[in-house]
Amino acid sequence: MIDSLLLTATRVITRKQNAPLTNATGFFFLRDGRLFLVTSRHVVFDEPSKHQPDSLEIELHVDAANMAKSTHFTIPLYRDGKSAWRQGLDTAGQIDVAVIEIDRAALPPTAVYFAFTPEHLLANDAHVEVGTSMLVVGFPLGFHDTLHHMPVVRHAVNASSFGLRFQGKGYFLTDARTHRGTSGAPVVMRVAGDGAARGDLPWTLLGVHSARLDSGTRDAEIDEALGLNCAWYADILLTLTKR
Repeated sequence: MIDSLLLTATRVITRKQNAPLTNATGFFFLRDGRLFLVTSRHVVFDEPSKHQPDSLEIELHVDAANMAKSTHFTIPLYRDGKSAWRQGLDTAGQIDVAVIEIDRAALPPTAVYFAFTPEHLLANDAHVEVGTSMLVVGFPLGFHDTLHHMPVVRHAVNASSFGLRFQGKGYFLTDARTHRGTSGAPVVMRVAGDGAARGDLPWTLLGVHSARLDSGTRDAEIDEALGLNCAWYADILLTLTKR
């Protein structure tokens, strides 16, 4: 038995002219029959670091009876000279989330994955207390089960008032140990009760992990890193996946 949550995330390798650049995390989101890969915007384009890949490579399981079998699937980031991904913008600036539609017909017919849907998002009237237990599903430093091609899960807790835009931006804070390569990972919370309404994926999608947050006044020689992270609210996916 494999937890369906582990099959929502996929390892992302950014490439330029077929040369590998960086490792990251992505996850699947399904809406109205259309499949999207979700990751951080800075994974597909980051102007400060001059990171500009031309494609993403993801890893897909292709045999439900043998999870050691996988294949690599390439997603172009530009079509006809235009960016193929969608990104968000609000009054506080860029939102570090990007989605790119995947041609489902081009996927291997035996591809094995699970996808979040709008039904997995938090209801508007739901409350998430400070200190609530969460999970971050990803590939820190590219680390994963290389035999079965599975991500690893890190425990996190909600470290800011959920629903309140931290410092006016569209994210909340998590307290978790994270690393490079986790960018784009889903931040989830277990569904209360039996989770029947969410079928075989009984999790609530709360956010998209972006990056570690540090204090500008921290003395690197004396003070430990804060261990806090930004997670952009997952409801941005409703805007980015509209037809």
